[in-house]
Amino acid sequence: MEKFDVFLCHNSKDKPAVIQVAEQLKQRGISPWLDIWHLRPGFSWQDSLDEQINQIQAAAVFVGNSGFGPWQDQEIKAFIRAFVQRKCPVIPVLLADAPQEPVLPVFLQGLMWVDFRLQNPEPMGQLMWGITGEKPGTTPIIQPTAPKTDELSSEKGINYTRLRDLLAAQNWKEADQETYRVMIQAVGKKDGDWFTSDELLNFPCTDLRTIDRLWVKYSNAHFGFSVQKEIYLSVGGKVDGKYYEEAWEKLGDRIGWRVERSWISYSKVTFDTSSPRGHLPRGGWGGMSKLRMFSSLASRLVNCNI
Repeated sequence: MEKFDVFLCHNSKDKPAVIQVAEQLKQRGISPWLDIWHLRPGFSWQDSLDEQINQIQAAAVFVGNSGFGPWQDQEIKAFIRAFVQRKCPVIPVLLADAPQEPVLPVFLQGLMWVDFRLQNPEPMGQLMWGITGEKPGTTPIIQPTAPKTDELSSEKGINYTRLRDLLAAQNWKEADQETYRVMIQAVGKKDGDWFTSDELLNFPCTDLRTIDRLWVKYSNAHFGFSVQKEIYLSVGGKVDGKYYEEAWEKLGDRIGWRVERSWISYSKVTFDTSSPRGHLPRGGWGGMSKLRMFSSLASRLVNCNI
């Protein structure tokens, strides 16, 4: 039986944001159990849950703007009973769109939570601490020394070595520009061309996954298309390929592309990690007029399970 480190308990309405957290955990060597990945169609979720309760070491209970669903409530109760007996952690996790003063069930009150609405302390590090018991900063962080081991797959024969090397060196501006170059190649166009909405809606999943994983890995989950998608969904964005002005403006405010209700030019982009989470990539798929098609890219990310 496959072993898992943490069970991700969530309302189905919060699944896009939870998938993003799960991807980041996998990139850090943690094996999460997530229903959409591990629940076999045609089988009872209760049986699968009972099987995991007997061996899993931690549970993360996600709280978003959608509140608690009935399935989540049953999961929580089952885990509370099992974890009290085994003295294993149950970790409340507040998603980026959680209410300012979230209301937690009685059995979660009093527990230290992880807050993805904040930048400090870094929420992913806090979640890792809860799962593994290793406090952030107590275990030396090993910087990538052999980037050649990165997965650089492409459906279109694109070479992602330069993008990887630029990101590993934290040369964010050159990496941003290289992102555009490899993406425009992937859709069969030349440098200087624009993307269409259909091209973004049908962008090759393998290539999109490679690009996003490199950005997420080398920025420690501060940058990446999937990070932007998570924020876009948390502010009410929809993944149907249409343009939603209110969600787009809220996204711009959150990731620093819009300041005092004005969109910043590319020359004002901040190419370091002092920028808001999700600030980059910015130039990776076109100019400001084309950035309004973010729903198309977000839709493709969801369809590709990114």
